[in-house]
Parts: sequence; structure tokens; C-alpha cells
Amino acid sequence: MQQVWLGTGWKMNHTSREAEDYATALAMFVRGQSLVTRLFILPPFTALAVVAEILRDTQVMVGAQNMHWQSRGPFTGEISASMLAGCGAQLVELGHSERREHFGETDYSVNAKVHAALDANLVPLACVGEPGIEREFGVADEWVRRQVKIALHNVPSARLTRTIFAYEPVWAIGERGIPATPEQAAEMHRVIRNTLTELYGTGAAREIPILYGGSVNRDNAAGLLKQPNIDGLFVGRAAWQVDDFIQMIQLVENVTARRAYA
Repeated sequence: MQQVWLGTGWKMNHTSREAEDYATALAMFVRGQSLVTRLFILPPFTALAVVAEILRDTQVMVGAQNMHWQSRGPFTGEISASMLAGCGAQLVELGHSERREHFGETDYSVNAKVHAALDANLVPLACVGEPGIEREFGVADEWVRRQVKIALHNVPSARLTRTIFAYEPVWAIGERGIPATPEQAAEMHRVIRNTLTELYGTGAAREIPILYGGSVNRDNAAGLLKQPNIDGLFVGRAAWQVDDFIQMIQLVENVTARRAYA
């Protein structure tokens, strides 16, 4: 059984002090637990170093929400992969739909960033997902397959197993987002897994975690995790408070235990 992942991206939330309080409480919780879930959090750049230091030597991975594909240069306001690694980051989110919509990111820039992340020994968390209009017109599968293929262009199979995908349908993200049903999510995860299989073969494709993100909360988490090819959850506002994230961890641990003995 694929290990179950659970993570949260904070977006543009939490000052350094707020992040420190969150990370300290989370560290205290995980150090007293024997958890099977693979955990990660993605604070803003301003809190990355302090959060990584607090969670160092715990089982919680810490990452960033974006980065540039170049290692250095005249890119005002940008952050490189080596800078992230120097702050203690272990992974980096790439291609979130908000980055694509508001900041002009493309499938091609995501591919460049995937390579830069791998070069810096960071785990790329590549986000894919279709807008509502694409689903309405019946081309959601093609849209997401294209995103996956371009994200992995020229990525050799030896590096593939260090990559994570998050399926986040654009229509499900945000305060007004409508969560995908477990069946909708499972179907698109199957599409992604099949695409990985076409590119790299069955063995390698099975090793890649595919997470679901998009209005995940404690009410729908268990139903999503029961579906085939859903290897974990990428949570937004439902985990922005540490107590909520801890409750989500406990829920996922319980679901994972039931899956193991099913």
C-alpha cells in the first residue's frame, strides 16, 4: 500500500511569529506520536527558515510554495532552489492554479522548475488540475494529461520517484470552491496514474504519490482517502490553524489504519 501523505500550504497567511507558534505546537504533537502518515507544511518565504528549524528532526517535511527555475540572476523578488534548500526546505510546490492565474505561470515554467528542484535535491510537488470550463466541455482528461506530460518533460525515470503530484481542480479551490466528489477525484487520479504509466511504466508510476487538493476538510477527507489512486491530501484553509491540522492528522491516521487492515 502506498504511504499516505498529508500536507498543508498556508498561502499568504501567518506572520513569522504566528508561524513559529504553529510549528512549535505541531512539533510537540508529532514528537509524542508514532505516525504512519507522511506530513508536510508549506509556510510563506518569510517563515520558512524558522519553521524548518523548529520541525528539524521531526517527521514533518517543510517546503516552499514557489521558486524560480534559475539558480541566480537579475530576477527581482524571486527565490532560487538553492536559497530554499539553504533555509531548510525539503520540497517545493510548483504550478498552483493561483500562480498560473495571477502570475502567468505556464506548464513550461513548471517543467523548468521541476528540473531546478530536482537539481537542488528538493522534492517537486507539481500541481495539476482543470478549470471548470474544461470539465464542462468534456476535455478535463486531456487538459490534465498535458500538464503531467509537460511537467515531466525530459525528467529521467531515475528521478521520477522523487516527484509528487497534487490534483487540484481549479473549480474546487478557494473559499467558494466546490470539492470534487470522491468518485470525480478518483477518476482523475486514475488518468494521472495511467499517464505516468504510459511515460515510465507500471512500476515507476506506482511509486509516485498523487494527492488530492481542493476544499479538503474533515467532512470529506475519509471518503477521498478510500478511493483508489488517492495517496493523500493537500489541505488549504482547513489546516491553517494548528489544532485543525492536528485533528486532520488524527483523522488520516485512523483512516490509514482501517485501510491497512481492510
